[in-house]
Amino acid sequence: MSEEETQTTSEAPPPPPPAASGSSGGASSNRGLMIALSYLWLLAIVPLLVEKDDAEVQWHAKHGLVLLVAEVILWLAFAVLSMVLGPLACVLAIVQLVLFIGIVVVHIICIVKGVNGERFLVPAISQYADRF
Repeated sequence: MSEEETQTTSEAPPPPPPAASGSSGGASSNRGLMIALSYLWLLAIVPLLVEKDDAEVQWHAKHGLVLLVAEVILWLAFAVLSMVLGPLACVLAIVQLVLFIGIVVVHIICIVKGVNGERFLVPAISQYADRF
């Protein structure tokens, strides 16, 4: 083979250009992370602002924020009740602990189902996520 032939046969075609990240119409590469962030209380704002093109991430972020608002209202109600009850507030503290564990379990279920492509609807709360 001549020198000219080896040069032309050894050259590989150029690689295709990299795909643009955040292309519309498809799922983003960090969808699982954004869905997990959606249910970590105030961090739900991050996916709401970052993933504006992904409807599924937006729904989970809104759902996470609605859960956050419901929890804040619940904790405020417990604070008022504990001030009113006085010495019986220690019983209320046990109820709060059990409720907090239940809330953490709901968040874990939401994260697991969300990452797996499903939605977990919390009765009387999830309906408000669709109003945004």
